[in-house]
Amino acid sequence: MTIRLLVVDDDPLVRAGLTFMLGGSDDLEIVGEASDGSQVEELTDRLRPDVVLMDIRMPNVDGLTATETLRARPDAPEVIVLTTFHADEQVVRALRAGAAGFVLKDTAPAEIVAAVRRVAAGEPVLSPAVTRQLMHQVAGAPEGSDDRAARARARIGQLAEREREVAVAVGRGQSNAEIAAALFLSVPTVKTHVSRVLAKLGLNNRVQIALLVHDAGLLDEGGDVR
Repeated sequence: MTIRLLVVDDDPLVRAGLTFMLGGSDDLEIVGEASDGSQVEELTDRLRPDVVLMDIRMPNVDGLTATETLRARPDAPEVIVLTTFHADEQVVRALRAGAAGFVLKDTAPAEIVAAVRRVAAGEPVLSPAVTRQLMHQVAGAPEGSDDRAARARARIGQLAEREREVAVAVGRGQSNAEIAAALFLSVPTVKTHVSRVLAKLGLNNRVQIALLVHDAGLLDEGGDVR
């Protein structure tokens, strides 16, 4: 199956580079380009991309606003944020809004292609190591932390015990195989639990699960359960 891509970046050189790099893969098709977030909804309706590569910083409508708007729609395409920073505040907000992950603009071409394929297949685009790094950098963010923690704990309280264990493991940045080994489950069973957690909590992906677990204060700085 061909993966349809929409590239959104205000820098024409970046767009040209991504189009040249990604267009060389037989299973990827660049169906359109946009120079600003204001163009994303109309292009999505017209071109039906599977994945949107979204720059964060654009002059009129930024990538954060465009991601929030896009991911709130039914049958929204997946979004991969393009950034120059690992844990920029806007990147974190885009992840909270439902972006599937992020890639740095200086990432090797083969890794960007792999990220697009993973996201299109419904798999996480952040490696466990990057997830852990991101979580450690944002877990202590002070803004609204008390209210956010209380809301997060209430939402986690909706989960059954095993679902909560799986959610916490996702928060540690563990892969499905690692979770299965730690909890003595099969990988398909772990996938089922992750799907149930997403459905119960109204989340889009496992990155949002990890953020919620950290918001709830369920892990200490070493990634252990509190």
